[in-house]
Amino acid sequence: MNRILSNLFEHKSLTREEARDIMLNIADGKYNDNQLSAFMTVFLMRSITPNELTGFRDAILQRRVAVDFGDVNTIDIVGTGGDGKNTFNISTASCFVVAGAGRKVVKHGNYGASSVSGASNVLEQHGVKFTADPDKLHKSLEISGVSFLHAPFFSPALKSVGPVRRSLKMRTFFNMLGPLVNPTLPKNQLLGVYNLKLMRLYRYIAQNEGINCTIVHSLDGYDEISLTSPFKVVNNDSEKVMEAKHLGLTGGSQEDLYGGDTVEEAAKVFDDVLSNRASDPKKNCVIANAAFAIHTLEPQLSILDAVREAKESLESGAALDSFRKFVEVNR
Repeated sequence: MNRILSNLFEHKSLTREEARDIMLNIADGKYNDNQLSAFMTVFLMRSITPNELTGFRDAILQRRVAVDFGDVNTIDIVGTGGDGKNTFNISTASCFVVAGAGRKVVKHGNYGASSVSGASNVLEQHGVKFTADPDKLHKSLEISGVSFLHAPFFSPALKSVGPVRRSLKMRTFFNMLGPLVNPTLPKNQLLGVYNLKLMRLYRYIAQNEGINCTIVHSLDGYDEISLTSPFKVVNNDSEKVMEAKHLGLTGGSQEDLYGGDTVEEAAKVFDDVLSNRASDPKKNCVIANAAFAIHTLEPQLSILDAVREAKESLESGAALDSFRKFVEVNR
């Protein structure tokens, strides 16, 4: 690691193979916390290269605990985190709206490293017990429309760096990796990113790896469709800038999306959204993200029709029903 760090401090980059080997060593616990902290810090001072990110991804997927959902057409809805906005759990709420609309979601998530409440935090707050049991994961998908894969159970490298990430309390390149290493390798993904440079990097990887991927970024810095500003949408075929009005929705302010200072507060907002009790800005941003997930699964469906389906799922109680079934299966 000392040699690796010396090279990186001299502004040298890693090959795809070197990056893969380092991540395999991280998964095997070969570096101490100080070395890991120094290694992560390098990528806070300069941009990660496509070869480096792809090599890290190769290693994590090589060592993953694989889960096979067969021919089920699933989607993962996930943001990188690290945008510093401390929103409520927008992506996680969107998963249940999509499931309430009759689609299947395999969500890959973790505890919050750079925010108060990650997906794992808010689900655990509701009594969810994480599992790697394939039978239970399949049952959850069948009954509720959502299966949740707690990252440390499926990716040894993500587990080994958890304490260091939490101690740094800032985004690292592991924020970038999380959305790329769902162990089920879903054919469809809705990915939120915190800047445009990362959007271009993800698009490059998605095209190379053959992933049907929609990547979103709100231009005021959110790693999801916040509707607090215009937002950019990129897929393998096109890119465009849109606003809330293009979806027939109204936006809001950054304060409207604040997730609170504790996991308990974030869980309360989450519950209010799925129960259709939240403010319009909170509900609308979840509807927007869910709509683009539906549209990614079924591109022949217009985005306005997808918005209508997502809105119906939330307002009819179907999304809440999906969540209640999920919690019941996963207790």
